Amino acid sequence: MSRLTSLREASTPSVAVEIATGRVSAASLEWHGQQPVIAAHATETIPDAALVPSLTATNTHDRATVVAALGRVLERTGRPKRIGLVVPDVVAKVSLVKFEKVPPRQKDLDQLVRWQVRKAAPFPIEEAQVTYVPGLSAGDGQEFIVSLARRSVIEEYEQLCAEAGAHAGIVDLATFNVVNAVLASAKAPEADWLLVNVAADYASIAILRGPYPIFFRNRIADADGTLADLVHQTAMYYEDRLKGAGFARVVLAGASSAGVRHEGDIDEFRRNLQERLATAVETVDPRGAAALTDRITAAPPLLDTLAPLVGLLLRDQGDVVNV
Repeated sequence: MSRLTSLREASTPSVAVEIATGRVSAASLEWHGQQPVIAAHATETIPDAALVPSLTATNTHDRATVVAALGRVLERTGRPKRIGLVVPDVVAKVSLVKFEKVPPRQKDLDQLVRWQVRKAAPFPIEEAQVTYVPGLSAGDGQEFIVSLARRSVIEEYEQLCAEAGAHAGIVDLATFNVVNAVLASAKAPEADWLLVNVAADYASIAILRGPYPIFFRNRIADADGTLADLVHQTAMYYEDRLKGAGFARVVLAGASSAGVRHEGDIDEFRRNLQERLATAVETVDPRGAAALTDRITAAPPLLDTLAPLVGLLLRDQGDVVNV
C-alpha cells in the first residue's frame, strides 16, 4: 500500500505521472553525470468531468478515458512499470500539528498523530490513511506535517495506474512536489517564502521557513472571495500570528497551465499579488532543478506542468523535504 507523504521504495522511480482535472501528465528523468535532465514528457487532455478530485467521494467518473490517457503518456515516457504519482491536493487534508514531547516509540507516535487529527476527518478515522513527516523543530516542541486521506480514494488512483500497466510506488500531493522542485534548485530559499499553486479547480497556499512548511491552506476554485484576497489574508496571518519578518521569495505556480480560472489575465493576477504583498512574484521554473533536453520548448504552461513531476523525481536529492 503506498502512502501519501511517506512511501519510499528502494529508489525514486525515473518516471512521474500527475493525474489532475482536465489532464494527465508524465515526465521521465535521466542523469547526465551529476546533472538531472528531463528526457521526455507527455500530456493528454481529458474532459473535466472524467475525474473530479474529492476528499470524500469517488473521483473517477469516466474510468476508460482516464486509463486510456494514462496509457498514452506512459507510452511516450518509456512504458515504465513503476512510477511516482502526483495527485490533487484536495484528495487529502493537510494539518500542521505540534507536540511538546514526542513519544520515543514509533507506534505511540502514530497513535498520537491519529488521535490529534481524528476530529478533523470528515469520515471515520478507521477509513483514513494518515501519514506524516517531521517539520520545524523549536524550543516549544516538534511540529509534524500530517496528510489525511480516505484510503479508498488513494486506492482508486493506484488502480487507475495499475490498469494502465504501472505500479504507483510513491503517491504524493501536487503542491508538496512543487515545493520539492523549488528546494531542489541551485537557489533554494533559506529564509521564509510563499508559494501559491493554482490548479484548474483549486489553489493551495504554503508558507515555508527554508524547507519546512509552517502554513498550508487549500481553497476550491468556486469559493467566496478571490484568490488574491486569500493570499493577502494569509500574508497578514503570517505577520500577526507567525511573527514573520517578510518573504524572501514569492513563487506562483500552475497559473499558466490552469488558466487562473475566474481570476482574469494571468499577468494581471501576478501584478495584483505583487501590489498586495509588496514583493516581486516569480513564476516557478523547474529548470533550476533539472535541465530540459534541447528538443523540449520551455513555454510557461509546460514549466507549470513539469514542476510537480520534477519535484517528485528529485525528492531524494539534497535538501528536498519529502512532505
